[in-house]
Amino acid sequence: MLVIIAVIVGLFFAMNIGASGAAASMGIAYGAGVVKRNVALVLCGIAVFFGAWLGGGEVVKTMGSGIVPQSTFTVAIALIVIASAALSLFLANVFGIPLSTSEVIVGAVVGAGIVYQSVFVGKLAWIVSFWLLTPVIAFLLAIGATWVLKNSLIDRWVKSSRAVPILSVLVVVMGVFEAFSAGMNNVANAVGPLVGAGIMSTGQGILWGGLFVALGALLLGHRVMETNGKKITKLRLEEGCVISGTGAGIVTVASVFGIPVPLTQITTSSIIGIGFVKQGRSVLKKDIVVQLLVVWVVSPVLSMVLSYTLIQLLIEQNVYPVIAMIGVLVSVFGVKFLMQRTGAAGGAGAGSGATVVSAGSEE
Repeated sequence: MLVIIAVIVGLFFAMNIGASGAAASMGIAYGAGVVKRNVALVLCGIAVFFGAWLGGGEVVKTMGSGIVPQSTFTVAIALIVIASAALSLFLANVFGIPLSTSEVIVGAVVGAGIVYQSVFVGKLAWIVSFWLLTPVIAFLLAIGATWVLKNSLIDRWVKSSRAVPILSVLVVVMGVFEAFSAGMNNVANAVGPLVGAGIMSTGQGILWGGLFVALGALLLGHRVMETNGKKITKLRLEEGCVISGTGAGIVTVASVFGIPVPLTQITTSSIIGIGFVKQGRSVLKKDIVVQLLVVWVVSPVLSMVLSYTLIQLLIEQNVYPVIAMIGVLVSVFGVKFLMQRTGAAGGAGAGSGATVVSAGSEE
C-alpha cells in the first residue's frame, strides 16, 4: 500500500512540476502571438518528455543516491520526502511565497539525511554552489547578450520587418529548448526518491516521470502559460530568445553534471539582466533582491524541517521535533510579513521591476 501511495504522490508531484514550471518555457512565444496556446502546450509537453527521457538520468541518480546513501531511502521515507516537498509548496502557496521545486526536494532529502546522519556534505556543497552561481551567471550572460544586441549592427537588423519571421521561429526554438532542459532537470524532483527507495529503476523513473511532467504541462499548464505570456509580452522577441536560451543552456549544463538547479531563479535573473541594460540600476529594486533571497533560503529550509519532523514523528516516534516545526511556521509568517512590507515600500514606483519579479515567480 505504501508503494502505491508513494508512486501516486510522486507522479502527481510530477504533474504539478510540469504545470507550474515546464509550461512557462513557452510563455514568451505564446505571449508574443507567435504560436497558439494549444500548439505551445503540445510543443512543451513533447520537449519536456524527451528532455527527461534522454537526459534526466544523471539528476535522478543524484536525487536517489547522490545527496544521501541509497540505503537511507525506504518506501516510507521516500513517501515522506516527496510529501514534505509537496506540503512545502502547498504552504508556500497559502502564504504567497514562490518556491523552487528543485530546492524544495533537495531540502526534503537533506532532512531525511540529517535524521540518520548520512548526508554527503561534499555533494551538497557542490549543489549549493550551483544555486549561488547560476543566477549570477544568468544575470551576466543576459547583460552581455543584450549589450551586444543593443550596440551592434544586429540591433538595426532586428528592428527591421525582415527579422520578424526569423525571430519568431527562433523564439519558439528557444522555448522548446528551455522545456527540454526543464525535463532533464525537473523530472528527478518527483521520481528521484522513488528510484532511491528501489520502487522504480532509473529508466522507469525518467520514463514515467517524464510522461507525467509532460501530462501536467499539457493538461494543467495553460494558466501558467497565460500568466507568463501576458506579463512578459513587453519583451522584444530577441530578448525572449536571450532569456530562454540563457536559462536552457545553464540548466542543460547543470543536468549533465547531475545538479538540480532552480530554473525559476535563473530565468528571473536573466530578465533582471535585460532590465539592467535598458534601465540601469533602478531595476535592482529592494523587493526584487529580498524576494530572490527569500525563495533561495525558504525553499530548502522549509521542506528540510518538514521532512526531518515527519520522519522523527512517524518513523522514529520522537515528539520533540514538533517544536522545530512550530518555529519554522512562525518564521514563514515572518517572511510573509517582511515581503508585504518591502512590497508596500516599493509600491507603485516599482514599475517594470514588479513585472520582472512576477514573470519569474510564476514559473
